[in-house]
Amino acid sequence: QVQLVESGGGLVQPGGSLRLSCATSGFTFSLYTMGWFRQAPGKERELVATITDSDGRTRYADSLKGRFTISRDNAKNTVYLQMNSLKPEDTAVYYCAAAPTVVVATHLTAYTYWGQGTQVTVSS
Repeated sequence: QVQLVESGGGLVQPGGSLRLSCATSGFTFSLYTMGWFRQAPGKERELVATITDSDGRTRYADSLKGRFTISRDNAKNTVYLQMNSLKPEDTAVYYCAAAPTVVVATHLTAYTYWGQGTQVTVSS
């Protein structure tokens, strides 16, 4: 049974930081490109960042470069998203997802498995 379980979301003040984690099981994590997406109310789900399997190539949404960092630990079957300098517009439900590919995957249709999401709210 495939599981992707996000954690680490919550309420944070503007300028603050959060680290999201996504623990996975039920598939061969090291063979999948992993991604973080987010969806704000009334908006489409969008890519935040993606990281390939063995060589760890990354790609970020242009608007997020320099503030967010994606990483993975293949020994723990876990992917992380470090979010710094958070802004109110970063408020959304954040999802992790797995794509059965060895290349960077930027479109959500490339992703086979999805987590249930974790809420991130940036507000004073």
